[in-house]
Amino acid sequence: MSTPAIALPNRALRLLSKLGPFIALIALLVIFRIALGLGDSPSDFWSATNLRIILVQTSIVAIAACGMTMIIVSGGIDLSVGSVIALSSVVAGLTLHHGGDPLLAIAAAIAAGMVAGALNGSLIAAFGLAPFIVTLGMMGVARGAAKLFADSSTVSFPTNWLGKLMQPIPFPGDPTIIKALVVAPGVWLAALTAVGMALLMHKSVFGRSAYAIGSNEAAARLCGVRVRTNKIAIYALAGALFGLAGLLMTSQQGQGNPTIALGMELDVIAAVVIGGASLSGGTGTVLGTIIGALIMSVLRSGTDQLGWPTAWQEILIGAIIVLAVGIDRLRNHRAG
Repeated sequence: MSTPAIALPNRALRLLSKLGPFIALIALLVIFRIALGLGDSPSDFWSATNLRIILVQTSIVAIAACGMTMIIVSGGIDLSVGSVIALSSVVAGLTLHHGGDPLLAIAAAIAAGMVAGALNGSLIAAFGLAPFIVTLGMMGVARGAAKLFADSSTVSFPTNWLGKLMQPIPFPGDPTIIKALVVAPGVWLAALTAVGMALLMHKSVFGRSAYAIGSNEAAARLCGVRVRTNKIAIYALAGALFGLAGLLMTSQQGQGNPTIALGMELDVIAAVVIGGASLSGGTGTVLGTIIGALIMSVLRSGTDQLGWPTAWQEILIGAIIVLAVGIDRLRNHRAG
């Protein structure tokens, strides 16, 4: 007779973990709309222009967070994401600076990220090293390599279509609501990346293997999952997405920069955790991660328009991460 009384809170907690990010995003949009609509100089937070800016700001974090989702689902972590983004930015910038084709620059940036990720995965899988330590080391190595390649300065390159990926596509004719809602190609690229990663994680053997490894690595190995090979592939794929994020950041800034993305690992990991992924592994979805990335961008945009200092924004984001991890621990405790 006592089972329903125990099962109800568990079901409610699971439902909250799934719908929580959506509810939080909607609540933030409403709160900032009301807060910014008051005062002497009201701002329309829901304007097409502002929402378009939020989507552009989200796209870079979202692409990197898609890769981080697979890593965290498999029970790992990657602290080098910001440095790998900077390295990929420099590699893309140098390729264009020396007359390389934009397509070659894209391939070079993605390859740089993939190599860094594969190195992380190899050290973790082959030697059983802790992901935290390995990627912490890669954070320094990749950042140092970026500064070395760029001679500790920014890398300029000739104007080309690659530099316009983060700009809205011009819409011919008179201004209309359709023109106002047109978003940058980088946003569409982020959306396609998210769809592709969602299909990979939920519809492929590779994706299911990542969940199995994160849930119980020993059991996954006994079931025939090639744990070492999959770990290397997971980190390499995530690194490729970090490289793609670095490419978009290069496009946004119009130069390769070895000092960009400082601390971005906080935003990327926060997006995944806020989206419902468990740091213990075995749980997480790309959709939740995208919602988490949107929450991060809405928070930054809203607090910026309210005039909050950056320090308070960082405190708020840190507190939200702790809260999300606390909810995850509570969910795991109830499930156990």
